[in-house]
Amino acid sequence: MFVSLARQAPGFVLRSVVHTSRVLLGRALLILGLLAALVGVAAAVRAHQTDDTRLLQVTRRLVLAVTSLALLAMLLLEVAYVRDDFSYALVAGNSSATTPLYYKLTAVWSTQAGSLLLWLCVLSVMSAFVVRGAAVAHRHLEPIVLGVLLTVCAFFLFLMVTYASPFEASPQGTTVGAGLQPLLRYPLMALHPIALYIGYAGATVPFAFAVAALVTGRLGSSWLVAVRRYAMVAWAFLAAGLVLGSRWSYAELGWGGFWGWDPVENAALLPWLTATAFIHSSVIQERRGMLKVWNVSLVAATFVLSLVGTFLVRSGILDSIHAFGASTLGVPFLVLIAVVMGASVWLIAWRRPLLRSDHRLDGLLSREMVFLLNNVLLVGLAFVVFWGTFFPLISEAVTGTKSALGPPWFEIYTAPLGIGLVLLLAVGPSLAWRATAWRLWMRTLRVPVALGLAVGAVGIAAGVRTPSTVVVVLGAFVVLATSAQELWRAARARSATSGARLPSAAAAVVSRNRRRFGGYLTHVGFVVMLAGVAVAGASSSGKDVTMRPGDSVSVAGYRVHYERPVAEVRSEKITFGARLGVWENGRRLTTLSPAREYYPSLDSSKGTFGRFFDGEATSEIGIRASLGRDLWVAASPDLQTLRSPIDEANRRFATVPPTAQALIIAAIAERYVVRAPAVTFRVIVRSGVSWIWIGAGLMGAGAALALRRPRRGRFLPGRRRQVVSR
Repeated sequence: MFVSLARQAPGFVLRSVVHTSRVLLGRALLILGLLAALVGVAAAVRAHQTDDTRLLQVTRRLVLAVTSLALLAMLLLEVAYVRDDFSYALVAGNSSATTPLYYKLTAVWSTQAGSLLLWLCVLSVMSAFVVRGAAVAHRHLEPIVLGVLLTVCAFFLFLMVTYASPFEASPQGTTVGAGLQPLLRYPLMALHPIALYIGYAGATVPFAFAVAALVTGRLGSSWLVAVRRYAMVAWAFLAAGLVLGSRWSYAELGWGGFWGWDPVENAALLPWLTATAFIHSSVIQERRGMLKVWNVSLVAATFVLSLVGTFLVRSGILDSIHAFGASTLGVPFLVLIAVVMGASVWLIAWRRPLLRSDHRLDGLLSREMVFLLNNVLLVGLAFVVFWGTFFPLISEAVTGTKSALGPPWFEIYTAPLGIGLVLLLAVGPSLAWRATAWRLWMRTLRVPVALGLAVGAVGIAAGVRTPSTVVVVLGAFVVLATSAQELWRAARARSATSGARLPSAAAAVVSRNRRRFGGYLTHVGFVVMLAGVAVAGASSSGKDVTMRPGDSVSVAGYRVHYERPVAEVRSEKITFGARLGVWENGRRLTTLSPAREYYPSLDSSKGTFGRFFDGEATSEIGIRASLGRDLWVAASPDLQTLRSPIDEANRRFATVPPTAQALIIAAIAERYVVRAPAVTFRVIVRSGVSWIWIGAGLMGAGAALALRRPRRGRFLPGRRRQVVSR
């Protein structure tokens, strides 16, 4: 035996040295990144003070160095996940040899330390893009911009070096990983954090430019032009993250809803609301030189709320299914949030004389007024969401008792504000800048309003009785009609001047005005999504029912027939489900297979076989989606009939080899199919849900169109080709 150990010792020592060196390499990359960021901050400050181009060039190179080091650290960690290198505590804690490759690659940011590294990677890459663009167009703002970005990078590097390192070593001899949390094993959920972190990190860039503009006193519209695309990217990815999270909730959690006003969900919604307000109000400053204080305040608020969202996930102060739980990172984030808020208020107060508006509001019936009201409603929504989210802390501080506000409270206040936004989007495109004649405005709205009223009448005739739902759907059609009318008028004018056919003229108009028509398409998508939410909330019907094979239940015109039970054993999970036939008006529509998936537990007290059936479980939802309505079914199988064979297997076969264990587990699962115990199903029929996802897609398409740079100097299509002047 001792000879065998002696032979194994060199290999064991070599593996230990290799594993230790990899962990140390990761830590070294983070420490070097922190040093580079701190030196870069000092160089940026000095470059601003002395206007030294050489120091500015050093700062640019240090930004690129931080980016390279962050990406190398992420690559090192990803390789460890792919190779099942359980010498990393992070890999051992949320991956395993049986975890599919896709989830291994995305498991990094499901952990606290890994998500900090993702935040850093996204921010550093964006900082590198700023280096590429600002060096040409914004030379006087660049030192402060890069200094702020490097300061935030240094903060995240400091957290990983001192508080939550992604390169902690596992206890010696760790050879088995715990696996990824089952609830996160949903393809879209793996992309949800990336989208949110791109949004959060993207909010840092406008904040850096706003600080630079305040410090240098260059508070015209140039800094707004510089941050426009970054703000749009941040807004679009925050929206994508919210939609992906909603889809995950609808298709994976098993409660039947898509938005539950969870604290972490709300924390991601807050910066999206203020970013939306900024994107609209910045247009007023660009065109009229108004709302300067408001714009820098919105930029600062968006960045602060992005930090608040990151803080909530890590502090453990509020209960959420999305949170990492209690940690030591809450205090550093609170300090950063306090510093950012204090510095922002001081800078805005200091530069208040330079932030006076160049013009005043010329008329109430104007596009400026609509944009202003739009901002009031968006900030009002943000306040409602903020108050409702943090009310447990407020109530505990005031009364000593932590009380939470549920979805009904949020809906009471957000519904009228949302309706107001829809109505503003309906009338906004028909108004001109500065002032609009009342009669001209009425004539412009005549056709869209008539269409909306007709649709509202159809909805009422179809049985929609909720006033708010009718108003939202009516408003959505008015928005669609006004946007189409604007495109038709512009295309007709282009056709008259260029001789092009109407479709070609419309394409040319959109190509030349991508920001404008991208905004219209985004508005259409937004109101379509809100209409879907309103209809889904007003038309939901369902029931919980327990059935055995051969039983049926009828819900809202559908007949759901339980045909047979299903059991499947895989290397990483055991699935118990049901095969359901769905019928409508005597015709079979589809087959659904809702199920419950059980992942093995690492708790040995549950027994050799019991741990495979008593681990964490997730729901696989059966959904029959259509443009009209969705049929949603979740299953909760009764495993009590398996308890006796599981206990017997634990007693008699605890020491059998793995191949025999697999056969016994398969036999126990097969018993579920043979015995066919009763299953409790939750069956929900809800209209309008598909339009939520369609609206989100239209919003994404509109954002992509608005972000594309317009083509200039091209020939217009048509019989008489003309050069478009710059």
